[in-house]
Amino acid sequence: MADDIAATSSEIIVTDRAIIRYLERAHGLDVLHFRNHIAALVANGVKAGASGVTVEGVKLVLQGNTVTTVLRREWHSRDLRSKDGDST
Repeated sequence: MADDIAATSSEIIVTDRAIIRYLERAHGLDVLHFRNHIAALVANGVKAGASGVTVEGVKLVLQGNTVTTVLRREWHSRDLRSKDGDST
């Protein structure tokens, strides 16, 4: 039985959006709270034209006024402001 579940699970794809909606709707995760919290964390960086803000142990990657992803602090992201894509 466990092998059947493992085989089936490996064929199923669950998107990040589905996970977020599941946590929000089935477990009461307050997505708006976290959206507002992240926006507050990057506000000064956006004003300064930064490509990312490192805070709370992670790097929030910016493209203009949009947070596009969250990386571990030690991971490097491509500098989206430069044409050659140098790492930051």
